[in-house]
Amino acid sequence: MGEYLDRGLHEECGVFGVYRQTDAAHLTYFGLHALQHRGQEGAGIATADGKSIHCHKGKGLLTEVFGPADLEGLKGKNAIGHVRYGTAGGGELANVQPLVARKANESALAVAHNGQIVNAAELRQELEDKGSIFWGTSDSEIILHLLQGEQGSLLEKIKKACRRLDGAFAFLILTEKNLYAIRDKNGLRPLSLAKQGDGWCVSSESCAFDIVGAQLVRDVKPGEIVKLSSDGIESFSYTEETSQNLCAMEYIYFSRPDSVLEGQNVHGVRRACGRLLAQEDLSNFLQADIVVGVPDSSLSAAAGYSEAMGLPNEMGLIKNRYVGRTFIQPTQAQRDLGVKLKLSANVPVVRGKRVVLVDDSIVRGTTSKRIVALLRQAGATEVHLRIAAPAIKFPCFYGVDMSTRAELASASLEPDILARVLGADSLRFISLENLKQACGTEGLCTACFSGEYSTPLYSHTL
Repeated sequence: MGEYLDRGLHEECGVFGVYRQTDAAHLTYFGLHALQHRGQEGAGIATADGKSIHCHKGKGLLTEVFGPADLEGLKGKNAIGHVRYGTAGGGELANVQPLVARKANESALAVAHNGQIVNAAELRQELEDKGSIFWGTSDSEIILHLLQGEQGSLLEKIKKACRRLDGAFAFLILTEKNLYAIRDKNGLRPLSLAKQGDGWCVSSESCAFDIVGAQLVRDVKPGEIVKLSSDGIESFSYTEETSQNLCAMEYIYFSRPDSVLEGQNVHGVRRACGRLLAQEDLSNFLQADIVVGVPDSSLSAAAGYSEAMGLPNEMGLIKNRYVGRTFIQPTQAQRDLGVKLKLSANVPVVRGKRVVLVDDSIVRGTTSKRIVALLRQAGATEVHLRIAAPAIKFPCFYGVDMSTRAELASASLEPDILARVLGADSLRFISLENLKQACGTEGLCTACFSGEYSTPLYSHTL
């Protein structure tokens, strides 16, 4: 298993925006705080006061980037914000968003983007050949250059630019007076709209609305441009060729359990996955004593599994919530210690027990292997690994940090063999059909499970 890197899944980022709100910067800060799980490498907020755009951003967590004085300096009733985990481009400050563009004789604008443009390399080369200068390496900067290169009103520029983009994107554009929310034509990345007083909020996840007291209205539709201005809310389409293919990993892993995606509560979907995952074990008469979920994103699935199996759902693993993300692990021994720093086995609970370990996914396999070993060391007599997602066999090119098949454990190993490699007594994944049943929709992107991609792929992605 040495070839599988010791990294978990990571999503690219989260966006949040407010329109016509007093203390817009503070509200955006709180909204981003609810989205901090979507990115911890950088954060930024841009505000507009009707005359100009102000921006503050930096590397690190929100609490590291923003102090009271920073928020006080961001004036205006309109704002957009961003938390970043970088999959495209490095972690340098030039890639931290929002990105702000100021062009002579034109209004300034700021952009915050979630997702990944699969034809970014081709577009960047084309733009550079025409004289565009890029300050960073993020594909998000391409959106700004495309907008500046088009003719017509900003709305027309947005429509033309979006028609050039292939991939997954949900992005916000802030001008000195207006705010635009745009979603890719396949609906791969989530984006929701909420009402707050006489103004509006937009967010990658609805959980951010709760913290600022906004009421969820609906999802931004695939291929839709929502414009918030003094004229109210207006909806435009940049293409009629749309489909509904929300990333399945949003339900399985990325989103907070209290978020609502496409009308489905994430906790409810994960719980349903656990119940469906238990059905085959019931028919095969799996013998076990307790169910243990891997904190935190697997706890809902573990609850559903234990409910269906009639087994106690126990807290067999304890998560240490104060481990910093910057812990350096240069040796194998320190990497093994790193897992123990993040998770501890509850020895009296698991000792002498046959454990069903429920996790949300297996990507590279090293973390699963160490958690199984942790339970063994704590005295578990059997460990049966159950995964509330299908086997991940194909890379993702839409903003999820798994870009090659070589790093995916299930791409080369069948479940029975992988179980032995991980040290588990058995291993089973939920089926793709049951996942879709739990999500209540056929409209999912399941490319990482099936290899069926929603967009064209380009030479540099293959």
